[in-house]
Formats: sequence, structure tokens, C-alpha cells
Amino acid sequence: MSTMKRVSLETENVEKTRAFGEKLAQSLHLGDVVLLQGPLGAGKTALTQGIGLGLGLDSNVTSPTFILVAKHTTADGSIALYHADLYRLSDPFEVADLHLGEQTEDAVLVVEWPERAFDELPSEHLLIMIEPDYDHQERRRLTCVASGARYEQLLTGLET
Repeated sequence: MSTMKRVSLETENVEKTRAFGEKLAQSLHLGDVVLLQGPLGAGKTALTQGIGLGLGLDSNVTSPTFILVAKHTTADGSIALYHADLYRLSDPFEVADLHLGEQTEDAVLVVEWPERAFDELPSEHLLIMIEPDYDHQERRRLTCVASGARYEQLLTGLET
């Protein structure tokens, strides 16, 4: 049985959560998949906003809850981010219909609420579980779990 590489850290506030997303973006490549899991208000969209900033996106990243998948690009179109929010979906077949795995070919894919259909998402990915600290309203614990050699390498880079 193999063990998956994990890295845990805490952020003190939403700005620090965004800053972690910016740092993470520096290690992301086209084709990478980041899954964000956590309760409502945990900071999933804030983390995605940081990733967008770090990738140099031209548009403001907001939660795509009602459209399910939003595409953001750099001004020159060289980098794209697909941001999916599966919160409103309850059937894994609905997630399959989005063909999210195909979105990773020319972009970075970030998926909020991946637990709605893990089996329909790429098996190799970086899962970030975000847990609010209810004693300290702004603080978050982020646990990053690598699935696949590419993501183990990515986590090793984040530790330094």
C-alpha cells in the first residue's frame, strides 16, 4: 500500500489564503488539476483567486456556482484556468457530462466540491482540504494531498 504525500499549513486570514494560492500557481503547469474540499465559507474561492493572480489571469475569479464551470485566461490567451464548482450537482453523471478531465489539456483545472464525484475527476491531482478554525474565525488549516508523482513533486516544491 502506497502512502500519499501530504503537507499541512495554516493561513491566518483570507489574504494569506490567497497568497498561498499565488505561491501554488508558480508551481502549476498546464494540465494540472487542483481539487478544493471544505465546508461553505472555508476559503475555496479565495484560494482559487490566489491561483488566478499567480497565473496572471486577466479576469477576476468568482465562484461559478450557477454556471458550474468558468474559464479565465491571461490577456494574451497563453494560460487558461477552468474553475468548476460542483456544489449544485448531486449525481456523478452530471459531473461526467462536464468532461472536466478534457479541460486539463490546455489549462489548469480547479474544482470546488470534488467529493460530489471523485470517480469522475482525474485520478492524479492535488487535493487541498480546507478546514476553518472555529475558535479563530479567519484561520484555516490547509492539508494538501498529492495523488500521482507529478503532484508529489509539486508538494516537495511547496515545502521549501
